[in-house]
Amino acid sequence: MTVIKQEDFTRSIAEAFQYISCYHPVDFIEAMAEAYEHEQSPAAKNAIAQILMNSRMAAEGHRPMCQDTGVPVVFLKIGMNVRWDATKSIQEMVDEGVRRAYTDKDNPLRASMLADPAGARRNTRDNTPAVVHMEVVAGDRVEVRLAAKGGGSENKARFVTLNPSDSVVDWILEQVPAMGGDWCPPGVLGIGIGGTAEKAMLLAKESLMAPLDMHELKARGPKNRTEELRLELYEKVNALGIGAQGLGGLATVLDVKVLDYPTHATALPVAVIPNCAATRHIEFHLDGGGPVHFEPPDLGRWPKLTLDLASGAQRVNLETLTRAGIAAWKAGDRLLLTGRILTGRDAAHKRIADLVAKGEKLPVDFSNRFIYYVGPVEPVREEAVGPAGPTTSRRMDKFMDLMLGKTGLLGSIGKSERGQQAVEAIKRHKGVHLIAVGGAAYLVSKAVRGARVLAFHDLGMEAIHEFEVKDMPVTVAVDTNGNAVHDTGPREWRARIGKIPVTPA
Repeated sequence: MTVIKQEDFTRSIAEAFQYISCYHPVDFIEAMAEAYEHEQSPAAKNAIAQILMNSRMAAEGHRPMCQDTGVPVVFLKIGMNVRWDATKSIQEMVDEGVRRAYTDKDNPLRASMLADPAGARRNTRDNTPAVVHMEVVAGDRVEVRLAAKGGGSENKARFVTLNPSDSVVDWILEQVPAMGGDWCPPGVLGIGIGGTAEKAMLLAKESLMAPLDMHELKARGPKNRTEELRLELYEKVNALGIGAQGLGGLATVLDVKVLDYPTHATALPVAVIPNCAATRHIEFHLDGGGPVHFEPPDLGRWPKLTLDLASGAQRVNLETLTRAGIAAWKAGDRLLLTGRILTGRDAAHKRIADLVAKGEKLPVDFSNRFIYYVGPVEPVREEAVGPAGPTTSRRMDKFMDLMLGKTGLLGSIGKSERGQQAVEAIKRHKGVHLIAVGGAAYLVSKAVRGARVLAFHDLGMEAIHEFEVKDMPVTVAVDTNGNAVHDTGPREWRARIGKIPVTPA
């Protein structure tokens, strides 16, 4: 009988989460490199290049590839012949591993987990508890598959119970455009079909743990209906022209994964969960021989890209920028920002709105400033700030009219598209929205030369910071006239690909 010691299990969990924070799976890098080589959209190719460069920088610097270091998700298959030498429950052992990983002094990871989710939403400070799924199986070892699942992609999960005669493909092709660029494509779609509502969702999540093998599947052809579905969805989703970061292009998905399960005769449950450009997962096994050690991957498998971010970009001095200056920008223009920007996201915006509603003084002057939607990782050593990539912009849409109309703000910086409510506010107040590349957090952080907290200290990573930036790379996503690259880009590339009709504007 195999004996698994508590410390061996906990240490393996901790080291695994540290490892995946810095290192992409090699199969993902190879698929991204292939997408980069074939991409024809300049905007999308630039975004993919930044993601690949960021990945190599994170691996070399042993720092998180994304500021959102994820929800810890763990799938366990526990052999029936395993005996535990432990005083803690499995959940407690997993949580202790997560706690060690996320509070590691040499490479601290961002704590994003909040207790009392519908109430006070208090940060647990160590990213626990993990989401653990357990299954008891035949055998004498423990199989562990774990992932750090980013919130931007997780928030785009979809579920439906279709009629048995309905088309799974048609439903998914309706959902993906609505996801836009919020989930940081190109990435992977995980699809669960059958069972019950909760089983379909679990299948979709579990499918994302598998290696990327779409290139092999295309080369040999499908062997069953599930593989036929994977190929059909891969071709048709990419034909939507959404592209990297939702900017329009050829590569929206690198792979499509499908798991199914028998279901009731009256139902067709279907779930889809996307995995972003910060795909982080790993599998290992414990057989009683001690903790698992993870060897760094061969960085020779990473492409060595050089990208001149200044080529074709306009340098902007934020300290002298005026409304007249931003009025000259057009959607799609690339900029390099130098000067001071403020940060703030969900919790900070809610507090600002409450203060305005009460007629109270704001703790920060937003006049002629930009607000960056970011929750950075804590800095280490010489860093001014840890990895600091953008978060999803649409979550702040309902605050855009207030921020532009009541605070003197010039505009915002985030990732992906704005909803119609925000676009209308931007147009009405002659503001702008800029985007940085989601999935390039470590690269973006290198443009930050200084950082300090100005307000709402208790919010941790969601506090309002002031960043001093030098040549921070951004793109104008929505200009002062309301023109939006996330509308024009995918429409253009869907038409160019020509496999799926373009809907009228």
